[in-house]
Amino acid sequence: MKKAILLFVIIVSYLGAIQAQTTAKAVPVFENGEAQIVPAFEDPEKWIRHDLWVETEFDTDGDGKLDRMHVAVTRPFQTETEGLKLPVVYISSPYFAGVAPFEDGLFWDVKHELGAKAKERVHPNVVRTGKRPIISNSHLKTWIPRGYIVVHSSSPGTGLSQGAPTVGGDNESLAPKAVIDWLCGRIPGYTTIEGNETVAAYWSTAKVGMTGTSYNGTLSLAAATTGVDGLEAIIPVAPNTSYYHYYRSNGLVRSPGGYLGEDIDVLYDFIHSGDEAKRAYNNATVRDQEMKNGMDRITGDYNDFWAGRDYLNDLQPLKAALLMAHGFNDWNVMTEHSYRIYKAVNAKGVPSQIYYHQNGHGGPPPMQLMNRWFTRYLHGINNGVESDPKAWIVRENDTKENPTPYKEYPNPQSSDVTLYLTSGAPESGKLSTTKSRDQGIEKLVDDYSLTGAALAQAASTNHRLLYVTSPLSEDLHISGVPKVSISLSSSKPAANLSVWLVSLPWSDGTQSKITDNIITRGWADPQNHKSITDGEPMEPGKFYKVVFDLMPDDQIIPKGQQIGLMLFSSDQEFTLWPSPGTALTVDLDKTQLNLPVVGGIEAFNKAIK
Repeated sequence: MKKAILLFVIIVSYLGAIQAQTTAKAVPVFENGEAQIVPAFEDPEKWIRHDLWVETEFDTDGDGKLDRMHVAVTRPFQTETEGLKLPVVYISSPYFAGVAPFEDGLFWDVKHELGAKAKERVHPNVVRTGKRPIISNSHLKTWIPRGYIVVHSSSPGTGLSQGAPTVGGDNESLAPKAVIDWLCGRIPGYTTIEGNETVAAYWSTAKVGMTGTSYNGTLSLAAATTGVDGLEAIIPVAPNTSYYHYYRSNGLVRSPGGYLGEDIDVLYDFIHSGDEAKRAYNNATVRDQEMKNGMDRITGDYNDFWAGRDYLNDLQPLKAALLMAHGFNDWNVMTEHSYRIYKAVNAKGVPSQIYYHQNGHGGPPPMQLMNRWFTRYLHGINNGVESDPKAWIVRENDTKENPTPYKEYPNPQSSDVTLYLTSGAPESGKLSTTKSRDQGIEKLVDDYSLTGAALAQAASTNHRLLYVTSPLSEDLHISGVPKVSISLSSSKPAANLSVWLVSLPWSDGTQSKITDNIITRGWADPQNHKSITDGEPMEPGKFYKVVFDLMPDDQIIPKGQQIGLMLFSSDQEFTLWPSPGTALTVDLDKTQLNLPVVGGIEAFNKAIK
C-alpha cells in the first residue's frame, strides 16, 4: 500500500512538473549581466508585427496638420497572449524607403576657383517601390530573442512618414521624441495615417534604447538631445553629430570621403522618399530656401544655419546613457564626430563609454558591450557596467570583437610632444623635438590632379612639403588629437590647406591595419585663421598663423616606420579643385606639430633613438 501511494505521489509530481513547464510564462533570462537568448522568443513566424502612426508637435510639409510618423513594431507573441511587458530597442532612419539614384550631376561640381559658384546640379527624385518601406531585419534577429521589442520609424519626409526632411533640423529630433512619448504612454498612436482610431503601447515597460549606424545613429543622438523621459540609453555607431563638421573643415568646403561634391542639399534630395504630393512644397521651403541661403558653399563659414544642425549645441537636456562607436579610419563620418560628443557627455557626468576600431565607416561595438549596456539601462539589471572601463579600443592586429580596455580616451598616459620642422624641400625635411633656428621658408605649388597618396610617396616634388622623423627603434603609441600650427602665405586671396600625418615608408600591402599608411588628416581654410565664423581674403605674400586639430586617433606606429607631416593644398579626395598654380609658402621656424604620445616626450625620445 505504501509503495502504491509513493508511486502515485511520484506520478502526480511528475505530471505537475510537466504541466508547469508547458504553462510557464516566457520571461527574459540573464547570465553574467547579459540578456540571454530565450528559445520561446526566437521563432519569427510567431512574432507580432503591426504598423501605426504617431503624431508629432510640428507641421513641416505645410498642409496645416501636425505631421505623423510611420512606426513599425515587432514583438514576441507573449506580449499579447501572456501580458508580458518588455523594453524597446528603437531604430529611426531616413533610408527605409530607399534613396535617390546616383545620377550624373547629383553632386556639386568641385572643379572651380575658390570663392566662385559651381554650376547648378541635378535634383533627382526618390522612386519608392512597394506599399510600405522595407524595415531592416538585423535588429529583430539580435534583440527580440533576448527579450526586447523592436520598433522602427521612418524620419520626417521619408517612407510613410509625413513632413519634410531637414537633415539635422529640429523636426528630426522631435520626431523620435514623439515615438518615445507614445511608447511611454504619454500620447496616442493611430492605426492609420489620417484617421482617429487610437492604439496604445500596452506591451512596453516605458524603457527605451536607441541605436543605429551613420544617419540612423545620428537620429538616436538627436532624440537624446530632447531629454525625453523613457529614453534610457543610446548606442550611436559612427553618427554625424554636426553637419558643419561633415561638410566643412575649419572654414573650408570639404566633402565626406567617397562622396566628392556632396553637400547637405544633396543628402536632402537623396533621402526625400515621402509623399510625392508634398515634395514640391518641401523642396521650395527647405532645400531651395533654408538650405540654399544657409549652407554657403562660397566661404565655408560657420553660421546660424550650421549651428542649428550641430548637436553639441543641444546637449544640455541629454540624460540617456551613451555608448558610442567609431572607426579611426572612417573618412566619411570622421572620428571627431563621436569624440566631441563623448567628451562633452562624459563631462556632464552622464554614464558613457566609447568604442573605437581601426577600420572604416560603421562597425558596432561587440555584442557583449551592447548587451551589457541595454541590460543595465533597459532591463534594470545591476551588472556593474558603470564600473567597466570607459574606453575600448581594437588594437591593430586584433578583431573588432576583441577590444583592449582602457581607463579613458585619450589614453590618460598620453601627453603632447611638440615637433619642429627642418628644411629639406623638394625632397623631405626632418621632424624632431629639436627646434633649429633660421630654417627659413619653403614653398609648395597646388595641383589637385595629384593624390595625397602619390604626394606622400614622391621622393621629390614641389607640390607638397614633407617632414619626417628618424626611423622608430620601437613601437610608438599615439592617442588623442594632434594639432598643427602653421605660418603661411598664399600667392592668391584664397587657398585650400590640407595636412596628412603619415607612416613611412608606404605600405606594400602587408600592413593592412594601417590603412594606406595614413595616421590622421585635417583641412582648413587659411582665410579663417581668426575664426571659423568670419573668413576674410588673404593678402598675397602676407603670412598668417593657422592653428587647427587633426582627426582624433589611437594607433601604434610600428618599429621601423617614420612619422611624416605632409602639408599640401588641394586634396583630390576631399576639397574643391581650383586651377593648379597657387603657391603656399611656409615659415618653418613658426610651424609645429603637437603629437599626443602615450608616455610623452620620454617615450618619443626612446622610440627615436
